Amino acid sequence: MARVFLPIFPLPDLTFFPHTLLPLHIFEARYRAMVMDCLARDKRMAIAGLKPGYEAAYDGKPAVYEVAGMGRIVQCERLATGRFNLIVKGESRVRIERELPADTLYRLVAATPLAEVGADHPDVNALVARVTGRCLSILRAVKRPTAELEASLADAAPGALCDQIASAVVPEATVRQELLEELDIERRLSRLAGTLDDLYTQLTGER
Repeated sequence: MARVFLPIFPLPDLTFFPHTLLPLHIFEARYRAMVMDCLARDKRMAIAGLKPGYEAAYDGKPAVYEVAGMGRIVQCERLATGRFNLIVKGESRVRIERELPADTLYRLVAATPLAEVGADHPDVNALVARVTGRCLSILRAVKRPTAELEASLADAAPGALCDQIASAVVPEATVRQELLEELDIERRLSRLAGTLDDLYTQLTGER
């Protein structure tokens, strides 16, 4: 797939999946500048997770994971303070190939969009049913409503369904990053199924 050139918004403990909506409040000067430039171009940015140990270099260029989520700003509110409230819609996974030299306050990268594989694996449909059922059981166990998620998952393709459930339910940042990096849909669903089973057991004591 064709290489793209994007600003990156590095964030700790956050994984941005395709097929999801991410609300953001932008307040740092460098990222306010990034948003203004994004709006003047194609509204795209990559949101990359910061690797452990980022704290010492946060104001500079701390290391980010190579696989990130690319999205497009679909809603923007500029506040009187100059800050922004955004909603970014996830479009695809990207692999960051290299960081570009830039005179901007924010970081720019060359990245390659990543295609999913494995959607036609014979186990996919059964895994979709398994992760959907377990996800809804977890939400009921913690007394969270399920109707909105059920509606969004009703017609979702297997990869999109997996991403939406991982974003909504999986609490551990390292596991979310692993799910983001897994391009094979069958393997991603299998990994998610095991994670949800473990989470359900932790919450309820049941298997």
